[in-house]
Amino acid sequence: MSLWDRSGIYYHYGTSYAERYYTIRNNTIGRRPIQRPLQSKVAVTMLALCTAVFLGTLDSTIVTTALPTITEHFNSASGYTWIGSAFLLANASTIPSWGKASDIFGRKPMLLLANVIFMIGSLVAALSNSVGLLVAARAVQGLGSGGLVIVNITIGDLFSLRTRGVFYGILGGVWASASSIGPITGGLLTQGASWRWCFWINLPLDGLAFIVLFFCLDIESPKTPLIEGLKAIDWIGSFLVIGATLMFLFGIQYGGETYPWSSANVICLITFGLLTFALFLLYEWKVPKYPIMDLGFLNSRTNIATLSTAFIHGLVFISGTYYLPLYFQAVRGATPIFSGIYLLPTALAASASSFAAGIFVRNHGTYLPPIYTGFLIMTVGFGLFVDLDAHSTWAKLIIYQIIAGVGFGALFQAPFIALQAHIYPRDIGVATTTLGFTRQMATSISVVMGQAVYQNAMTARTAELTTSLGPELAGELSGGGVGANVRAIDALPGYQREVVRNVLAESLQPMWVMYTVFSFVGVLTALFIQKKVLSVRHEETVTGLAAERQNAVERAAEREVKRAGKMAGRAVV
Repeated sequence: MSLWDRSGIYYHYGTSYAERYYTIRNNTIGRRPIQRPLQSKVAVTMLALCTAVFLGTLDSTIVTTALPTITEHFNSASGYTWIGSAFLLANASTIPSWGKASDIFGRKPMLLLANVIFMIGSLVAALSNSVGLLVAARAVQGLGSGGLVIVNITIGDLFSLRTRGVFYGILGGVWASASSIGPITGGLLTQGASWRWCFWINLPLDGLAFIVLFFCLDIESPKTPLIEGLKAIDWIGSFLVIGATLMFLFGIQYGGETYPWSSANVICLITFGLLTFALFLLYEWKVPKYPIMDLGFLNSRTNIATLSTAFIHGLVFISGTYYLPLYFQAVRGATPIFSGIYLLPTALAASASSFAAGIFVRNHGTYLPPIYTGFLIMTVGFGLFVDLDAHSTWAKLIIYQIIAGVGFGALFQAPFIALQAHIYPRDIGVATTTLGFTRQMATSISVVMGQAVYQNAMTARTAELTTSLGPELAGELSGGGVGANVRAIDALPGYQREVVRNVLAESLQPMWVMYTVFSFVGVLTALFIQKKVLSVRHEETVTGLAAERQNAVERAAEREVKRAGKMAGRAVV
């Protein structure tokens, strides 16, 4: 297979960096001609990758508009958060492991495995007869969805820094399109059939994704022996990062809802989660031969700043896609179907913005303007969400969503390019999964943080609710009870329904303020990312155990050189 780069030169996959450089230097004398129809293979490869992203995103967002109905079905106020958090938590905690596994076994086999795991989770979710089983099934889905980070790694493998902006932009547009279709589909299925069909429908869709990936994803895969490959995986590091993630997120989930924040349960979970994560970083730095998170590329201000912006982006954007449906259904009385339709301005704006950012990166060879403008516009958009109340006009709802969507849409792919521009090609898998892990951790934390803020605001208004509704009904709706009682709000008499909707809208406002502040911090953080002109030259990443061994030797040699340099510096002093 081959690709055509922006330089106008065709390269065979597997062509060495030296050969490609020679070709560029001698382009005036002659080229290595490759027939242009081979470009069709690039198109087919992108079709396969986009199919995986589209169906994976559709599967995850299809549940958002069904959440109030699901939590009401199981009569579980905490289910609104847990059904979403279980997916995000499992997704975030397993991303580093997926990335390293794809380095060892190849991108394509791991993408197919991730697809199968997601199908199993969907089947169990569709058959769930309790909220606990459904949460467990969502965790399995999240485990499979974590493998989608391999799509971003594959793009980095195949295309030059400057060219990949377009393809990342396409993926971002596909993500946003699926995000807009998912909630509507979920609403149609929930209202017209049953919320279980939000999971049943995944089976044929994921089957289609598996077939397309299997037959159309034409990339080289190493023939790594299974036993040797499993032995090479950093299992201790994987268990440490999963354990740290689970403990920390369980702690912030339980805090203020199941247990007081001052309780030993919450304090111990959060403390031991942070300590375990510190142990994980120390272990990855010192011990494994093939670490799932190599810390060498963090010796750069730009890389740390880029990861920080990705974390902040994850904190902010997920709140819009997660809590706007709650606003539409609980405050505006929308059905699940219309709740999904009302989210279209956000998704379509994000899709267009992501693609436009990719085109900009390709044409201008820089990633900083999309990052700067993205954070600025996102800050304005989420600041405008503070203005939403029970009677906001539809013009406001549409315009505010478009502004926010344009802002966070530009930030999906630009940080990937900024990070990849400052690392060795061999580190693309580790760096990309680290950024994906960082962003997904942020989304998991964000859902809980948003829940805590609006629940506390609702609790503070309990007296007002009690006066209008009586103590029993006020107790059901205060705190986090709204998510599980959306239909009950619609059934209230006019005056009482108006009071509840006003209280909920006002309780969401401090949550939007929090996310606006986070977004502005992102603006400041982005200033620390250094500019680098993006090259049109590209060195293909090679996967497999042989490549991993070579990479380990190179990293060890680099550490030795740095150590010798420090010792020489001390000797001079």
